[in-house]
Amino acid sequence: MRRLRMGMIGGGPGSFIGGVHRIAAELDGEIELVAGAFSADAAKSAEAGAKYGIDASRAYPSYAAMFAAEAERSDRIDFVTIATPNHVHLPAARAALSSGFAVMSDKPMTATLAEARELVRLTATAKTAYRLTYTYTGYPLVREARRMVADGTLGVIRKVVVEYSQGWLAEPVERSGTNKQAEWRSDPRRSGEGGCIGDIGVHAFNLAEFVTGRRVQAICADLNSLVAGRVLDDDCNILMRFDNGAPGVLIASQIEIGGLNGLRLRVYGDKAALDWSQELPNKLTVNYLDGRCELRRAGGGELGADAKAATRLPMGHPEGYLEAFANLYRDFAALLRGTGTAALVPAADDGLRGMALIATAVSSSRAGGGWTPLII
Repeated sequence: MRRLRMGMIGGGPGSFIGGVHRIAAELDGEIELVAGAFSADAAKSAEAGAKYGIDASRAYPSYAAMFAAEAERSDRIDFVTIATPNHVHLPAARAALSSGFAVMSDKPMTATLAEARELVRLTATAKTAYRLTYTYTGYPLVREARRMVADGTLGVIRKVVVEYSQGWLAEPVERSGTNKQAEWRSDPRRSGEGGCIGDIGVHAFNLAEFVTGRRVQAICADLNSLVAGRVLDDDCNILMRFDNGAPGVLIASQIEIGGLNGLRLRVYGDKAALDWSQELPNKLTVNYLDGRCELRRAGGGELGADAKAATRLPMGHPEGYLEAFANLYRDFAALLRGTGTAALVPAADDGLRGMALIATAVSSSRAGGGWTPLII
């Protein structure tokens, strides 16, 4: 079985996520990065290509040039990863799909809800696959939590609490001239109308819907820009109402000093509750109505098939972010090979819902925080 050939858009000098995509994609030996348009600057694209160890002739000055050249090769890329600021997501995905290349894209799906709607229409008629890297859906115990909810272990879902705590934007580092990641994430021309809500809030939202299988119908949002002079939000507090009537709370912040990558999900049913934290990803706590407390560990024999399939090592050997990311790529590879459905890899509809969260939260907050139906 040959390795699938991967191209990349973005991921050039100064990128955090480009290298992560490359490591995750290649972890299981099923995919190889062979080409890329790593930067809009041709020299920087060539520099990144050399760093990634690809043939210099396949480090392209633009994604248009990459698709044109790769289409003529007998060893053309099988798919492209989009690892750019948000404003490039739609045009890059559009160009890839129209050229017949499958797409694995960073979240959020696009820069605006209108763009997301257009991309959903494109994927509906495309002849190849489109998926998104909502990374946390790849963790074994997240998939176990999803199974437990679906199996009725928790009973009727009564309440959902999800939070994502970071502190790296507690100061105006985007104005330092040295932090590329902060610069584009704080720029509405490149990020879109959401700051924190678009960067990490959509992760929390996706995790809540992925695990519970419920869909948020309405929200009441309070978005804030707490660092003076910052245009986009850096702190989000959102009440949610799910489609079964259950209330929810979503807190996302990038100004919480001491916060690292504090994504945590708690789901409360009428029979049991579960608690999972990204910083302790190999443990899932389940509390039962009768007082029992159960600790499930990654690699445990009691786990369901999806969690076991997402685990590479015996219990007690920690697996984390890169392995979870790699699970998405492994499932995506199975989809492209026709050997799997990739049902657990977020698709266009999930991306659209993330963009709907951003647009609705911004609208709700500007209106004073009233309840607003999710704008799809």
